[in-house]
Amino acid sequence: MARHKHIGTSPRFLAVDLERHLLPGSFECDLSHLLDHELKLSG
Repeated sequence: MARHKHIGTSPRFLAVDLERHLLPGSFECDLSHLLDHELKLSG
């Protein structure tokens, strides 16, 4: 008889600290800085 393993499909969110994970001078770091400090995204 087959043994099936239940796989959870509920969404999980991981906390990411961008200041620690983005390398200074990289495109991702520059993009994060633009989105956080330079662009006015308020409606």
